[in-house]
Amino acid sequence: MEHFRNIGLIGRLGSARVVDTLRRLKRFLLSKGHTVILEDTVAEMLPGHQLQVCSRRMMGEICDLVIVVGGDGSLLGAARALCRSNVPVLGVNRGGLGFLTDISPEELERRVGDVLTGKYMAESRFLLDAIVCRGEEQLGASEALNDVVLHPGKSARMIEFELFVDGQFVYSQKSDGMIVATPTGSTAYSLSAGGPIMHPKLDAMVLVPMFPHTLSSRPIVVEGNSEIRITIARQNEIYPQVSCDGQEHIACAPGDTLIIRKKPQKLRLIHPLDHNFYAICRSKLGWSSRLTE
Repeated sequence: MEHFRNIGLIGRLGSARVVDTLRRLKRFLLSKGHTVILEDTVAEMLPGHQLQVCSRRMMGEICDLVIVVGGDGSLLGAARALCRSNVPVLGVNRGGLGFLTDISPEELERRVGDVLTGKYMAESRFLLDAIVCRGEEQLGASEALNDVVLHPGKSARMIEFELFVDGQFVYSQKSDGMIVATPTGSTAYSLSAGGPIMHPKLDAMVLVPMFPHTLSSRPIVVEGNSEIRITIARQNEIYPQVSCDGQEHIACAPGDTLIIRKKPQKLRLIHPLDHNFYAICRSKLGWSSRLTE
């Protein structure tokens, strides 16, 4: 197990609950003799902290562990910035569902203390690279831990596009768009659109059409190293968008091509020892609920 000496703190902005948890976490880590480094935006929420401050990307270079306080959205943003540095990331849930941020504030000191003494499990989650091209020109690029989504933007009209997997033509389709999700993202937007739940250890991607104009179009699970290519038909009258994790957006035009591949770098995610994917599904998706007699 790794020795975590320098620990970075990232938190969601605009939440008094997050600030309170960050203060508790800072006091606890300092009391245990660890060096605490604050993300620059977090430092503004903790006046008088007298701690080292750095950018999110630099944090991956100088920290042994990064703790994210917020919801899954906060961890998604941190993952895109930190995956290049291979620094492990631990999530404290101050959001909604908490599929990724699995330490509750009520157990903060005990759970984080366990991790600091080596009582944790680590796993790798792969991300996606998304590139939008117009001919030979690259218009934009981003990355996603959950999903890359082609959608109409503000328009309510369907998109016509062609789908290719590893250079092989799959189909032409008219629909509200396409979700390309990792196993991590299979319990997010993909699930809402009718996609399957995929175990995080799977090396696969799922392609989920959004309200397709055909009854036979269904989600397709493909090998994780596949190259997905989506060409927006020139006869479209709308200018769709590509969204990565719902946080990064790239504008497209008819004739543009979206290329999606697995990212070479992975996110190292830390969990408590009793972390259980199926238990999280039971809790977060209501599988354990039953009718009262």
